Amino acid sequence: MARRMAGRGWLAVGAALGVTLGLAAGCGRAAEGAQALPWEIPVVVVKYFPVKGDRLDRAVTGDVDDTLEATRAKTDRQTQEVIAALTEGSRYHGYKDPAAKPSLKYTILKTYEFLAPLPTRPKKGNETPLTDYAAIMEKINIKEWVEEKGVKEVWLWGYHGGVVVLWESNMAGPFGDISNSNRDPDDLPVLKNTYTVYHYNYQRGPSEATEDHMHQLEHVVNYVDGRDRTPPDQWADLLFWGKFVGSEKSHKIVRPGCGWSHYPPNAEGDYDWGNKRFVESDIEDWKPDGTGKKQPINCDKWGGHSLKWFVYWMQNIPGADNGLTYNGKPLENWWRFIADFDGAMKSRAKLWRD
Repeated sequence: MARRMAGRGWLAVGAALGVTLGLAAGCGRAAEGAQALPWEIPVVVVKYFPVKGDRLDRAVTGDVDDTLEATRAKTDRQTQEVIAALTEGSRYHGYKDPAAKPSLKYTILKTYEFLAPLPTRPKKGNETPLTDYAAIMEKINIKEWVEEKGVKEVWLWGYHGGVVVLWESNMAGPFGDISNSNRDPDDLPVLKNTYTVYHYNYQRGPSEATEDHMHQLEHVVNYVDGRDRTPPDQWADLLFWGKFVGSEKSHKIVRPGCGWSHYPPNAEGDYDWGNKRFVESDIEDWKPDGTGKKQPINCDKWGGHSLKWFVYWMQNIPGADNGLTYNGKPLENWWRFIADFDGAMKSRAKLWRD
């Protein structure tokens, strides 16, 4: 499990990012992928608070013993902060285009709260048990939520503390598990529609929760781009990992492009979000053929803050009306693969449109 950076107290990330929550369904641009934007992502939130009196039980959580009231308020606040960050991140070049509209709209349909420990099950070869995601999904009747009410994501608030193994993201559906997990085909109910479970840790902040989505995005786009089926010594030639990110099999930035969640373009190691070193990068004018304008860039662009880096990076993902081409073909809005994974897989969609 990756080491994670503290959230640094972003208590008003929506305001800080200039995001208004509760976006109207009709605020999107022209239809893309046969659907008007923004694409809606219905969400169910699930919270597990093992309590002892009016406080969380540290003997269960491993490292959290705040009051139930404070922890409940923190998860509510951070849920909204994650929505704000993801919504803002889906505005293509939103940092320089005030008119840019989001590609994604998150809607919380239901919140469950359980004053109990996370269900767990043994993990082979590991003394620490694994969160029993199947048991949690059964408890909330996930089949009804996914197949009848269109839920695409479950946001699970829990704990880590060295006492449970968790997956930052976990997917199930007719097209398999493309997620930041061990991709066990049996750890979630497989339904007729795809859904993704994000497991947040309320000992951490909104940056760590948002990072779960960053890694899921990277895994999904890499899958669509064929990285799972490409020899590692050819990764540098791939559209996303090689040309957009600027990396190869080492996962480091070998030619400064747009970087990825752990590695901004100027990074020299994982989680290097505060590096003052300048590099020439085309992140703000990325073009698949490499002709985009390069400019000196360092952490001042995102204030050295992990969450601001995530939002800035997401805003450079080819989104709505990106106007980019690859080998003469227009690029797809890459947020489609998060918003409508099943539809994209059924149509055999690529990162570009044939």
